[in-house]
Amino acid sequence: MSSGYAIELYFDPALENQVLKAWNVLARRQISTQLIEMESRPHITLFSSPSLEPSRLENIVKSFASKQEPLPLSFSSVGCLSNDNNVLFLTPTPTLSLLQFQSQLCDAMKKEGIDIGDDYRQDSWIPYCAVAQDVPRARFCEALCVLRDLKLPVNGYAMDIGLVEFSPVRELFSFVFGNSVDA
Repeated sequence: MSSGYAIELYFDPALENQVLKAWNVLARRQISTQLIEMESRPHITLFSSPSLEPSRLENIVKSFASKQEPLPLSFSSVGCLSNDNNVLFLTPTPTLSLLQFQSQLCDAMKKEGIDIGDDYRQDSWIPYCAVAQDVPRARFCEALCVLRDLKLPVNGYAMDIGLVEFSPVRELFSFVFGNSVDA
């Protein structure tokens, strides 16, 4: 049973490996293994919804991706959401190109009648790449210290975009930028 869908922005292999290093360090220290266990892939969530019809999004995302070029990214800081999920993440520098990318994707979806929730509207979207979820409250400071030791900034490119169903994570489709062939 699906608990939702997300459009995710994926990275070039070198940047993806840098994020995976953070996941693995936290897993080895037994702080958080959830992202590995759910078979997620390092990403920035561009849009998420508890319910939608994936077939409505496929052509929108395919067309959008075909018009894009690799998007420069620089993860420059560590952050956290101290809520029920206790998420730790890497924050990309919020460049105009990244913010416009997400905004243009949402505009394309809105034109097709897809509702954009408050968290993904242009004036409230917060880009981040999760590196740990459900971090035990007693180990939160330790996890932050581990992440603080990363050599930031970590630079690379966003290269493709995909739709996943979760949880567990299952990719429904993805498209490489500038190419209309499946990734």
